[in-house]
Amino acid sequence: MSSSKGKGGTPATVALTKAKAEFTLHPYAHDASAQAYGEEAADALGVPYERIFKTLVAEVESGLAVAVVPVSGKLDLKALASALNSKRAAMADAAKVERVTGYVVGGISPLGQRKQLPTVVDSSALDFETIFFSAGRRGLQIETAPDNLVTLARAVTAPIGKTG
Repeated sequence: MSSSKGKGGTPATVALTKAKAEFTLHPYAHDASAQAYGEEAADALGVPYERIFKTLVAEVESGLAVAVVPVSGKLDLKALASALNSKRAAMADAAKVERVTGYVVGGISPLGQRKQLPTVVDSSALDFETIFFSAGRRGLQIETAPDNLVTLARAVTAPIGKTG
């Protein structure tokens, strides 16, 4: 893995480069008709679904919060709320998410968002030497150590993913 911004750096790749974190960019041909962006990335890159993480944004009492979970499962909203000492969590409105993060749905990275949001990374990420997540646009994934993501996103880890 090399620390490189690559062509057309995104705020996420800039954040990793500034932090001198090791990462690899994995571009792939994005299909505009794809509905499941994470699964599309996993299939295109030949990576198990458990190693590709999707970035979801939820609304909690204190505002928006970011959840990073494997594409192989779903977000457990109760577990997310609990991890953030909140009573409840609900998925946030897509237009609001795009406005606040600066990214489009399907290309939301947990790094380099316009505003630093509270972030929870599913603890399963720590089971892998490297994980993949959106680099900030559809068709581009970052591969890096989970610790890099947790540190740069100022995230906590908790079991917020559920299978099925």
